[in-house]
Amino acid sequence: MRIFVLTKVSIMEVTGSIKVINPEQQVSPSFKKRELVVTTEDQYPQHILIEFTQGNTDLLNDYNVGDSVRVSINLRGREWVNPQGETRYFNSIQGWRIERVGGEVSGASASSMPSTPVPSSLEGEDDLPF
Repeated sequence: MRIFVLTKVSIMEVTGSIKVINPEQQVSPSFKKRELVVTTEDQYPQHILIEFTQGNTDLLNDYNVGDSVRVSINLRGREWVNPQGETRYFNSIQGWRIERVGGEVSGASASSMPSTPVPSSLEGEDDLPF
């Protein structure tokens, strides 16, 4: 997983290959979700479960098991107090954009992503300047 910090905005991504794409689940009349499992390509690969909810469930329609992808995620956390008064905490990972590695972007904000022109003097450069 890569985390980039730009001023006060954190961008989190998971990169790997698709292991599982589950069918859409209608959890309630007003809530639907679809789960994706991405296996990272680290020394010790991790199988990361990512939920896509509501309109973002359709983003997974053009992807297949085995595709190499980069998924933009938000980390969510919530608190729950059980009937005995004990407080429990739960985390979830929600996807909001997916793209094939070296390919096209699908996502809620894919069309709104700014493009930065590359000066002709830097074309073909792969190294960051720092």
